[in-house]
Amino acid sequence: MSEFIEKFWQLKLVDVKQALEKNNFQVFIAKNEEIAKEFILAEIIAKHNPASISWGGSLTFIQTKLYHFFKQNKNFKIIDTYDKTISPEEMLENRRKSLLVDLYFTGTNAITENGWLVNLDMIGNRVGALSFGPKKVVVIAGRNKIVKDLDDAIVRIKNYSAPANVMRLNKKTPCLDIGKCVDCSSPDRICNVWTIMEKCYPKHRVCVVIIDKELGL
Repeated sequence: MSEFIEKFWQLKLVDVKQALEKNNFQVFIAKNEEIAKEFILAEIIAKHNPASISWGGSLTFIQTKLYHFFKQNKNFKIIDTYDKTISPEEMLENRRKSLLVDLYFTGTNAITENGWLVNLDMIGNRVGALSFGPKKVVVIAGRNKIVKDLDDAIVRIKNYSAPANVMRLNKKTPCLDIGKCVDCSSPDRICNVWTIMEKCYPKHRVCVVIIDKELGL
């Protein structure tokens, strides 16, 4: 990374961190995935001592290797919403159960410069947990999720995040072929539930870990 780009992101991330903190989020900036993982284990796991852990769909969560860490750790009750070995009915039930865990991990589709988290979900389990339920939520996001404002967040989600996720999941929607939203009515539509989190309540219930790299979608 060239020096001027690094300086740009240092300043940008500090501004976004301050905006999120003003909105009552706990915030940590990590240089890379390993530092993010170390922070979460030392500051979230060690201090909150969760008995139960689960997660929503997040490529960034997987990229930090936290998913594999928790799957191999027998000290926690894990509700795995990624488990492909169980039936769709069992997977849906796991998503319901995940709303009441002590600690929940997720990503976010966009972070605005004034410190809002903007998300669009298919089922609603991810945004449901972000809004209410789990005692503590950790949002892990690459710096590429930062946008200017709500309008830019919607554009990013509709014309990048959603089509890219459709391609990743091989859903049968028009954006699979054309790469942008046409507000479809497909049974496979993943754009169903919006949430805009302007402030965190109670204070610091949600911790936002921003990684100084481009990660996830």
